[in-house]
Amino acid sequence: MSKQIAGWIMDRNLRAFLELLSRYVDYAFDDTDWDTIEDGVRDTDDEKSDGWYSYPLAGASATLEVGLARSVGSEVMSVSVTGVETFELQLRTDTLLSAFAGI
Repeated sequence: MSKQIAGWIMDRNLRAFLELLSRYVDYAFDDTDWDTIEDGVRDTDDEKSDGWYSYPLAGASATLEVGLARSVGSEVMSVSVTGVETFELQLRTDTLLSAFAGI
C-alpha cells in the first residue's frame, strides 16, 4: 500500500535529504538532478496549491514522487513524498524528514 509522508526540513539540507532518499530506492542522484531541482524550487510557495514543484526518483526498487515548496520568508522547505510502499521505506523517509528538520 502506497503512503504519502509529509513534513519539512531546513532548506540547506535539501540536497543531502534527496541524495539519501535516492539511495533507499536505488536511484543514482547526480548533479543534473540537483541542478534541475534547484531551479524547480526557486519560486515555490507552500501556501499555494499550485506553488509546489514535483520531482520523480525512479529507482530500481521503488519510484517516489517528491513534492517540494519553500516556506516563503523562512529557511524551511516543505516536503511531500508519495509512492512509499514498504514499511521500511516509510520509516526511513520519516526518519530523514525528522533528522533534516533538526539540523
